[in-house]
Amino acid sequence: MKQAIVTCSLILALGICAFAQTAATSGSSTVSASPVPTPEPVATPFKRLDADKRFKRYVKSMFGPFSLARAVAAAGLSTATNSPEEWGPHWEGFGKRFASNMGRSIIKNTMIYGLDEAFKYDSYYHRSQRRDTGSKVWNAVISPVTARNETGKRVFGIPRVFSTYASSVIVAETWYPGRTWGDGLRNGTFTLGINAGYNLLKEFIWKK
Repeated sequence: MKQAIVTCSLILALGICAFAQTAATSGSSTVSASPVPTPEPVATPFKRLDADKRFKRYVKSMFGPFSLARAVAAAGLSTATNSPEEWGPHWEGFGKRFASNMGRSIIKNTMIYGLDEAFKYDSYYHRSQRRDTGSKVWNAVISPVTARNETGKRVFGIPRVFSTYASSVIVAETWYPGRTWGDGLRNGTFTLGINAGYNLLKEFIWKK
């Protein structure tokens, strides 16, 4: 049963990602008569998105294909390890874990969006404009705890840091069985570390 749930959830997550990638690239392919040399990247000044684009990004952060894929994959892995045990290693438990992941995502991203609007910050990840490995690694690792202000200056990321810990504590103190606020704080720290790892993938591998 566990193996079937993990296999199905990973297949579904990969399918969602593949569909999103295909949809993003369809219509952008062109036939070229001769190879075109790749131009050198040019650094562009930071510009905060307008209100409409910020709201669309907020919605996508909760219900976009890659966000859904992460929730599905995480639920599958948690079901395989039967964590938490109270939800059991079966499809019903998988459903509860997926709903829990989505609930936490909605709480966290809503807080980030609200605080970003209040502080006029941008807490989302932006790839390094420098090409050396050290700069790329530093940008990926520091981004979970920083944000950009209206001028593009990097500042302490109150919206993401607060929202990550607050959402983890809320989940631990409400519907997640056998957990306390202390577990929520530990989970928040773990989540920030996962974000750094995910940023490294976007910096070096998945350059969408």
